[in-house]
Amino acid sequence: MAKKTTAKKTASKTKKAASNTKKTTAKKTAAKSSAKTKKPVVKKAVKKTAATKKKAAKKKTSISRRDKLIQKIKQDLIAQRESLLKEAEDTLSALPSELNFPDMGDQATAETDRNFMLRLRDRERMLLKKIEETIERIDNNEDYGSCEECGAEIGIKRLEARPVTTYCIDCKTRQEEEERITEGG
Repeated sequence: MAKKTTAKKTASKTKKAASNTKKTTAKKTAAKSSAKTKKPVVKKAVKKTAATKKKAAKKKTSISRRDKLIQKIKQDLIAQRESLLKEAEDTLSALPSELNFPDMGDQATAETDRNFMLRLRDRERMLLKKIEETIERIDNNEDYGSCEECGAEIGIKRLEARPVTTYCIDCKTRQEEEERITEGG
């Protein structure tokens, strides 16, 4: 009889434990569902979502505005490239092949003017190379507008003033100071 009583007690304890587990699970589920249905929590979540949407919309607007300005810069660079190429062609056709003047002063002046013009065209040739690289970076969606040294975004005003720049103002200032120190100036 003792065995039957022990078996009944064990079965009874198992049933109670199972019902307690069910009650605990039911309570947890009820707590979770009531937490989900609380109005303040839902309102906060909605407010955060709305705020997040506003921030995302602002970022899209600023990105698209920056992209528009970059496309305008690209068009300006293309126009500048065409202008430089036309000027270079005009200069090469206007330069005489040989300079022979009866007066030595006139010949020296003509050679100085010719050398000055060729130096200007050489500088423009280097600028053309930078313009080509910049247009290519814009077309290939590369890192145009990002500093090569620190990776920071270059300000749009700097890009408008110097569209072929590859450094932000801070890095360029530091670079120029280092060059000045190196040169001893």
